[in-house]
Amino acid sequence: MRDPSGRSIRYLRLSLTQACPMRCIYCRPAIHNPPHRRNLLTCDEIEQLVRHLIFRHGLRKLRLTGGEPSARPELIEIIERTARLPLADLAMTTNGLTLARDARRLKDAGLKRVNVSLDSLAPRQFAQLTGVDALPRVIDGIHEAIAVGLKVKLNTVVVRGSNDQELSDLLTFAASLNLEIRFIELMPMGPLAGQWLDRYVPEAAMRKALANVVNEFIPLSTGSEAARRYRCNLVAGGETTVGFITAMSHPFCDACDRIRISADGGFYPCLMDAPAGNLMSAIRPFAPDRLDELLRAGLAHKAPMHPASGHSPMIQLGG
Repeated sequence: MRDPSGRSIRYLRLSLTQACPMRCIYCRPAIHNPPHRRNLLTCDEIEQLVRHLIFRHGLRKLRLTGGEPSARPELIEIIERTARLPLADLAMTTNGLTLARDARRLKDAGLKRVNVSLDSLAPRQFAQLTGVDALPRVIDGIHEAIAVGLKVKLNTVVVRGSNDQELSDLLTFAASLNLEIRFIELMPMGPLAGQWLDRYVPEAAMRKALANVVNEFIPLSTGSEAARRYRCNLVAGGETTVGFITAMSHPFCDACDRIRISADGGFYPCLMDAPAGNLMSAIRPFAPDRLDELLRAGLAHKAPMHPASGHSPMIQLGG
């Protein structure tokens, strides 16, 4: 698949559910009604869809998102089914609440990587940001994921006045576990869209905040990755890797190779744009030629650059 700008689409971010036990301040609106289970893509439909995208359209990477993917009861089955397909990468983004319990099952099912959301290392601040007093559970989950052999990255959405003073601590924590951490610029979508200008922290400010623990940022090749990645020489000695996801200060749209499909079949060629239709009419029942028509029509709406503000709350797509 190619979009009107000539970008090859090789990466699908597939939402499994809009349910999530957390209520992160930048993600989930106060009033949010996820779709009924009967309207969600089934395990059979997910496998059929991913298989079609691989063999007809050259899909190479799949990331399972939410809401929170672990809130989907069939998560292990979905991983098992998609892991049998010829994908170069099968990953998941998670809040980490169930990782201590489930990391071994996820790895055995065929999952290769997890990105774990970690917005604070201070229990009170963590609870304020996520709505859940569960920092120790997330930390335990990170350790267990490492122990079973999953590749782990940490994700931190940086919000001025909430966690922007913790970046050094978060980077030091990640370095202590030899993990890459990615600091994510707040985007004007979801509950904080109206406060975006007041709460937004650009990459330049993040790097300045890290100056007390980082001597030097050495750029690394990023390819089509969203993160601007750096190898960091640390003041305390040693090295680590940090990424900055800079959708606002340094958009990476020109290298975008991804599409998103929501749990109820919504097709999003761009995270911040409106959905370009719904694929369910070609999935239930499965009609491959009709699906291709809908994909082509939707992809025609993928603009060269993302809009100035987002259309949907983050919980619908998992980022």
